[in-house]
Amino acid sequence: MTLPNLITIARFVMVPLIILAMIKGEMLTAFMLFLLAGVSDGLDGFIARQFNQKSEFGAWLDPIADKLLLVSVFVMLGWLGALPEWLIIFVVSRDAMIVGAVVLSSLLGNPVAIRPLLVSKANTMFQIILVVLVLADLAGLPRLDAIVGWMIYAVAGLTIASAGAYLVTWLRHMTSDERAD
Repeated sequence: MTLPNLITIARFVMVPLIILAMIKGEMLTAFMLFLLAGVSDGLDGFIARQFNQKSEFGAWLDPIADKLLLVSVFVMLGWLGALPEWLIIFVVSRDAMIVGAVVLSSLLGNPVAIRPLLVSKANTMFQIILVVLVLADLAGLPRLDAIVGWMIYAVAGLTIASAGAYLVTWLRHMTSDERAD
């Protein structure tokens, strides 16, 4: 087991801790753990690249940990009323669509290699920033309501654009003779 994979597994463990802190109203703890999870995500990637510790297992595990973290926290922020329900539906539906497309294409014998698109990377970055801002606000740190309001619509737009881009990529793959690498 490589160090980056161990760090990624630690991020899986942080997810229920963050959610538990949010349920208990310990928002500063949730905020700090979320930041730690973010740092660990950057750290595992850095170590994997710098020290040639990339693995196929890690290539699958890392994005799953990222999505588990973001989707879980988004759902909790929606449940707490800190983010609008429609945004939570967009975020969760996009990720469910991507997972469903990957599973369906595999079941149909035409597996698709999902590679992060630029719009998807921007979407993830904006989602992380939005979560940090909202958790910071809930933890009593400086209020950034104007930025949060703008970020909600930016995340919504990027989520829709990302879902559309993946859908087009997937449909092209499924209707051509192209096969995954």
